[in-house]
Amino acid sequence: MATLGVLISATINALIIGWLARRLLGTPVGWPRTLVLSLIVNAATAPLLTWALPELGVNPIGEWSPAAGAAVLVITLFASWMIAIEVGLLAIGEAIVPTGTLPGPVELVRSTPQRWRRSRRYLTILRILARRGLGRYLRPGARTGGEDARTARALRDALADGGVTFVKLGQILSTRPDLLPAVYVRELSTLHSDVPPEPATRVRTMIEQELGASPDDLFTDFDDEPLAAASVGQVHRATLPSGEAVVVKVQRPAARATVTADLDIVNRLAHLAERRTAWGRSLGTVDLAAGFTRSLDEELDYRVELRNLVACGSGSIVVPSPHPAFSSARVLTMDALDGVPLSRAATELDALDTETRRRLADELLLAALQQLLVTGIFHADLHGGNVMLLRDERLALLDFGSVGRIDATARTSLALLLLALDRQDGAAATSALCDLLVAPSDLNERALEREVAELIMRFAGGLPLNDMIVDLFDTVIRHGLRVPGQIAAAFRALGAVEGTLRLLDPHLDLVALARTLTPQLTSDGLALPGNDGVKDLIAAHLPALQRLPRRLVGIAERLEAGTLAVRVHSFGGAGERRFLTGLLHQIVLVVLAATAAACGVALTLSELGPQLTPALRLSTYGGLTLLLFAFVLGCRALVLVFREREP
Repeated sequence: MATLGVLISATINALIIGWLARRLLGTPVGWPRTLVLSLIVNAATAPLLTWALPELGVNPIGEWSPAAGAAVLVITLFASWMIAIEVGLLAIGEAIVPTGTLPGPVELVRSTPQRWRRSRRYLTILRILARRGLGRYLRPGARTGGEDARTARALRDALADGGVTFVKLGQILSTRPDLLPAVYVRELSTLHSDVPPEPATRVRTMIEQELGASPDDLFTDFDDEPLAAASVGQVHRATLPSGEAVVVKVQRPAARATVTADLDIVNRLAHLAERRTAWGRSLGTVDLAAGFTRSLDEELDYRVELRNLVACGSGSIVVPSPHPAFSSARVLTMDALDGVPLSRAATELDALDTETRRRLADELLLAALQQLLVTGIFHADLHGGNVMLLRDERLALLDFGSVGRIDATARTSLALLLLALDRQDGAAATSALCDLLVAPSDLNERALEREVAELIMRFAGGLPLNDMIVDLFDTVIRHGLRVPGQIAAAFRALGAVEGTLRLLDPHLDLVALARTLTPQLTSDGLALPGNDGVKDLIAAHLPALQRLPRRLVGIAERLEAGTLAVRVHSFGGAGERRFLTGLLHQIVLVVLAATAAACGVALTLSELGPQLTPALRLSTYGGLTLLLFAFVLGCRALVLVFREREP
């Protein structure tokens, strides 16, 4: 019972001291670490107090006397320093491992297997980076390898070694010439993953789990041999009870778990790179990783692809019709197409006459422009492997897992940009670019206009559009403009479709072909400007003009109500005000702590004043009290500094 009483007393004492320490620290601190530190400090300082009081000439036992009053003061100071020591330990703990970084005991036990697997995978990725010579780029202050082709190849090989998630990351990065140098884009565009097909038994099990019945019950015929196998899924031939020939796209059973675990690592590496490296902050790796996560999540949900198939149906271009009754989040059933991808259709294309090949090119470009400029939902990867030449001399689009979306305002700006490039109008092209992209407040628009005009003149001879897009991105990035992800995807789609069009017609004049399709696009819903100069000027500023009436009405209403105000940008935002306030708090704390410490040292070393006890002067007592005050303030400042550094 005596032991239990001691434990209860120690726990209550620790709770009181811990509460005081948390209050003095001025910031939320986890109770588990607070309680543990309180118990440790109590256990360590109790013997010290028993030894120190007699050494200071203090005897707290007996009748009230001046000696007893001195004992109370000394014990109070000693207890205060106990609390201060705990405050210091808590401050150090917050600086090293902030509250919330570690899970609670229950969550820790529950998540230990998952954390172990993630740690092993994390170490595997780090070993791959080190083996490929890329580990140095995660060090603080590291910069990119610039135009180094060897570094680009090393990055490509490292991503290939990382597996499906990292291969797809590289493939997406290869579509961002606005972020990466051309040498990186070229290397990453060659990435592919060689994955053996999933065993038939596991495929059948997956279909039964998703659709509630076995393939033999759902289909009159199901071919266990896959037509094609990719990293996320594979495709099988089947026949519906109605007799329709279909293909069934089945996701690999372990795909989602693997991708989810790897996405967690990708996001952690992105945070690490942005926090510790200059190139990570320049690229905005956290936002890139977040966008990649959203894209891959959509690709893993076949219901999204089903909706994309419905939304992207386009006239003479065939899009396979989905069958929702035979589809789910991980199984997609759609019409089978009889044909061959353009990337492997050299023999079939050679058998077509020139007029037919030109007609197919017209239809493909029209479909791509309709998606980009009219509907706003576009196939983001129209390379030769995703466009099929059918036996009846029509084209079909495949693989709608990667689809981009672009809003009406951006579509108008993109159309104006393409029109300005066609007319070699640098001013209109620059205006459209500023509306389409995110321009900095200090943009030198005149200098940008001159460079864009020079670029247009350089490519006026009919050089590949993809090369022009790369150079255009280099120009806008050099001037500080930021390219949103979907806009980059739209430009990538234009570049990809150009390469596919040249498979159909190697001598194709893309600009001339697009010009001939303008009337049809206009009839489909795209409002392009005419030849009149005034119309061109209005069209170039159409997005801003559309917003102008609403803004004028808002200004007029605020004027009438007497609420119109002008905000100065400097420290006008909430974030800026919080930063300034926090900085002032830190400065005040540091100044007070330094002043108290200086006065405390002076009083502690002073030999003036009366004796509080035979071994302790009153001036020394006051100096130790001021040092205590300075110590607590310094700990508060330390915690504030480290919390400001949190990403």
